[in-house]
Amino acid sequence: MAKYGFLSVLEEEMDQHFHYDYELNWDKKNHAVELAFLLEAQNQGAVATLDDKGEESNDDILFEDYALFYNPAKSSFDKDDYLAAIPYEPKKGLSREFLAYFAETLNDVVTEGLSDLMDFLADETAVDFSLTWDATAFEKGRAELVETEFFGYPRY
Repeated sequence: MAKYGFLSVLEEEMDQHFHYDYELNWDKKNHAVELAFLLEAQNQGAVATLDDKGEESNDDILFEDYALFYNPAKSSFDKDDYLAAIPYEPKKGLSREFLAYFAETLNDVVTEGLSDLMDFLADETAVDFSLTWDATAFEKGRAELVETEFFGYPRY
């Protein structure tokens, strides 16, 4: 039987604080947990957009992005593929307070991003759209957390 560790707590905190569609993927071989999330925006002006594969469309926009929780000693990945990459200590794991803070911060980033996406669709001169994760501000807020109970990396 699996012990889900911080994975279960992350899901609880995401359900409480994150107001968008998301999915958690536990990559056991890579010692990582990937969080995929989706922004949806109506393309009311039928603005032609190019996706990351170079395909043009004037349909409604579905924008998917990712965050990753990883083991610095064992995980391998390309940081450019993720909005945020969060390291964890395997035995210590992550605290509930940190995971709540992460979910709240991600919700704020995505809410702002949705507004930016709507502005992007309304601005004919805009060239591209992306979400912005302020790692410095995130770490500053993290330093102010009072963390109590920690949950380790999931085990199976």
